Amino acid sequence: MEKLTSLLERGEGENVEFKEYLNSTHLRENRFRQLACQMNHRVIMGKGRAYYVIGVSDSGVIKGIDESRFKETVEVLGKIAKEIEAEIGNLEKYSVNGGYVGIVEIIKSNAREHILIGTAGHVDHGKSTLVGSLITGLSDDGDGATRIFLDVLKHEIERGLSAELSFAVLGFKDGKILRLKNPMSKEEKARIVERAEKLVSFVDTVGHEPWLRTTIRGLLGQKIDYGLLVIAANDGVMRTTREHLGILLAMELPVIVAITKVDMVSEQKLKDTVSQTSNLLRSVGRIPFLIKDSKDVAKVSKFISENKYIVPIIETSAVTLEGYDLLEELLYRLPKRYTAEKEFLMYIDKVYKVTGVGTVVSGSVKSGELREGEDVFIGPFDDGTFRQVRVVSIEMHHYRISKTKFGDVVGIALKGVKFEEIRRGMVLSKKLPRAVREFEAEVYVFTHPTLIKPGYEPVLHSETIAETVTFKSIEKGYLRAGDRDRVRIRFKYHPHCVFKGQKFIFRESRSKGMGEIIRIVE
Repeated sequence: MEKLTSLLERGEGENVEFKEYLNSTHLRENRFRQLACQMNHRVIMGKGRAYYVIGVSDSGVIKGIDESRFKETVEVLGKIAKEIEAEIGNLEKYSVNGGYVGIVEIIKSNAREHILIGTAGHVDHGKSTLVGSLITGLSDDGDGATRIFLDVLKHEIERGLSAELSFAVLGFKDGKILRLKNPMSKEEKARIVERAEKLVSFVDTVGHEPWLRTTIRGLLGQKIDYGLLVIAANDGVMRTTREHLGILLAMELPVIVAITKVDMVSEQKLKDTVSQTSNLLRSVGRIPFLIKDSKDVAKVSKFISENKYIVPIIETSAVTLEGYDLLEELLYRLPKRYTAEKEFLMYIDKVYKVTGVGTVVSGSVKSGELREGEDVFIGPFDDGTFRQVRVVSIEMHHYRISKTKFGDVVGIALKGVKFEEIRRGMVLSKKLPRAVREFEAEVYVFTHPTLIKPGYEPVLHSETIAETVTFKSIEKGYLRAGDRDRVRIRFKYHPHCVFKGQKFIFRESRSKGMGEIIRIVE
């Protein structure tokens, strides 16, 4: 009764609606359409969830209805929910005044296609500006005005340098873009998620070299479908460009290249930058494909998800919006690369303490589905154990959803664990996972000035894990630049949840090499 009392005290409005009862007359065309619009509005206002209190008057006076009317009202609400592609969640029933009063929860699932794009590239090459102009349709002032929609830290805005991962969302419906008029509005982002038939989430990474570990976390820690490598026409290929491309290729991601700032250079300089970019791609076994029109987009979109060797190149300007129509069309045509498989698993990227909600963890779903109210394991803790916790609620871009699917970037409120107990790199899993201290891997060294011998301690990056490891043994005794060998590796401080087949990057200051886990040491 506590929830009923709370809703009655709140009164009708936002995501709460009072109905005494509904019957077949409410299914007639005009009335049905009105009720469907009303329900859709309530769901949007509730960021994916609405509550219908039945058996009460419009003013909230408890009336109570008999069993048959109660059942019929629930059935009608179910049909209205189906019309707006929603469903009935929880149903609570109370005996009052010789009749019944109920709370019917309406939830809207996220059955849309959702792809993740990870941006990469050298500092000040226009990654955040590119995404900012994409999601708003606004041209830039030439000084990075649209990038403010992604940089959220005070010093990022003041210095004009991104220092943390940021996320942006672009929606498509009936082939047309759903843009954000106010990208700072959580409600507007939620509305995009609610309306879109296809969502493109951008994981905007950091180009400044001191924050390379943050960029690696963004590209390895999210369920990225495609990498968007940004190269400024006036600067061309830089050392960071090469390093970021190496990370994308190490993760076997299809790559798209956006040449930015074409308004700032001569035609010859642009040709030189495109030629330099093409030569870089060919040097790593990729086939550059310069997109000039919609026909080119149609051609390349058929191949890019299946053939990671083809790399489309698009010339763009955030000031004139040149090339944006082609990039938008390509994003619309790109298919989801991954398919749902196995049980639910998510690596934790961030942890929040939210007033009135409690502990919230965020990340992108690696596999499977998770529903609100389900139990899930979290860990491993320092002693290698996992704990079962309850999922209280799930949000995606500030829109409340009833269940996740693979690739979704979500925030999950948990009950049964404290904020202080969680660290980045832990997992949420439906199936009880195993904590790993040691594993064997096939390792390839990109670059290193000296020999790598047992005892070497780089930082290993895999998913959202960033942990110092020790090379316990090397099959041939040492490694040097260009070598590939079998290595036994141990996490230095904490156990982690890793699996056979997972890829990783290891680094000191710059990336030194990559590897793939081939055996978990029991």
